[in-house]
Amino acid sequence: MAGIFKAYDVRGIYPAELDETIARKIGQAFRNVLDDDDLATGNNVVVSRDMRPSSEPLSRALIEGLTAAGLDVIDIGLATTPMNYFAIGHLRTAGGVQVTASHNPAQYNGLKFSKHEARPVSGDHGIALLEQCVKDNDLPASTRPGTVTTADVSADYAKHVLSFLRRPAGSAGSPGSETARRLKVVVDASNGMAVVDRAIWDALGLDLVPLYFELDGSFPNHEANPLKLENLRDLRAKVLEVGADLGVSCDGDFDRAAFIDERGEPVGSDLSTALIAGELLSREPGKHVTYDLRSSRAVAEWITEHGGVPVRERVGHSFIKATMRGNAGVFGGELAGHYYFRDNFYADCAILAVIEVLNLLWHSGKKMSELVAPLLRYAKSPETNFEVEDKAGKMRELAAAYPDGEIDWMDGITVQFPDWWFNVRPSNTEPLLRLVVEARTAADLDRHFAELVAKIGHPVDH
Repeated sequence: MAGIFKAYDVRGIYPAELDETIARKIGQAFRNVLDDDDLATGNNVVVSRDMRPSSEPLSRALIEGLTAAGLDVIDIGLATTPMNYFAIGHLRTAGGVQVTASHNPAQYNGLKFSKHEARPVSGDHGIALLEQCVKDNDLPASTRPGTVTTADVSADYAKHVLSFLRRPAGSAGSPGSETARRLKVVVDASNGMAVVDRAIWDALGLDLVPLYFELDGSFPNHEANPLKLENLRDLRAKVLEVGADLGVSCDGDFDRAAFIDERGEPVGSDLSTALIAGELLSREPGKHVTYDLRSSRAVAEWITEHGGVPVRERVGHSFIKATMRGNAGVFGGELAGHYYFRDNFYADCAILAVIEVLNLLWHSGKKMSELVAPLLRYAKSPETNFEVEDKAGKMRELAAAYPDGEIDWMDGITVQFPDWWFNVRPSNTEPLLRLVVEARTAADLDRHFAELVAKIGHPVDH
């Protein structure tokens, strides 16, 4: 059990670290996480799962634990994590649990938790409590075991998602209408849960080129992690091969997506955040947009230029969602490819991000690379990992090394200068520091990056 309780969810190797016995205990302990606000509309809890072979037995065990604690379960079966969030909000339940290990390799599995209205359960909001309850065997048992019912929310979910579509008239390819052109889009489902949304994909009015649209929890083609460039190789090649307008890479539970332009070039998820923000702000100017502090300076600039209010926040869905709720923000995005929507219970939903990118392509009449080009104002490194045992000590060293910079400690250490900045933040689960650097020019980026590597240590591949 050691190490499976992470900052935002439960994750471990099945069955060595996470098995049915632990899943049942976690299900019982989940009752302790729910408060009076959660239970105001009843004690129903949504449960769903991904396509991994271990997800079905873990789901059964989880449901046994939930019902033993007196919670009534609505089992919606195979579903994406965003569909789980939707079901919680749509059915007005006390919370929900998705059985998934997201982008992790096949031997892993895990659990993602939510409270009412798809509010996050995380390290600061209950994961630590879950761990303590399981460790102490503090597992509530009800004299009235809960019931289990099944439900199919796929049609309601599709209707909800498709309500965001703003396809111009004539988008099926009417002559002389550039903004209404029929788009060719390659979607790499990574053998993951994006396949479950096939009816939605088919309803978008695209020339859809599906890639790896067979559910297979062994991930035979590549890891379902769109942040790794090697996992984009087949998608990039297919975009070029078929002359597509856009490529979409999906992670395992399809709460994240990464975009590829028509030249086969990856689009940074922070820049995608800016583009989607601009599209939403064109309809609702003056609204707040939240972005994580690893994002390019171009993101805040773009939001401001498009009539919005940029809000910088630390990394993590619980922080992004709380900040969005606090100021009724219309949208939020993270460098990891999570996109959050006010009108989706403030939850992340990858297919809504895809739809807003399609809306932008249709309405602008531009190519994806043309939309991204004005955001390429700076040179930025990918997030780079370093193995460091004394993470706090190393960050203090960096603060001392850059006394002339503007320093803040919102999430790790961020040091800003007029022409460049960097953030170094600790991993919540591993002895790692993660570095992002941005500078005015590529040459400046190389110089500052090398300087920081010399101070931190040798990068590692994680």
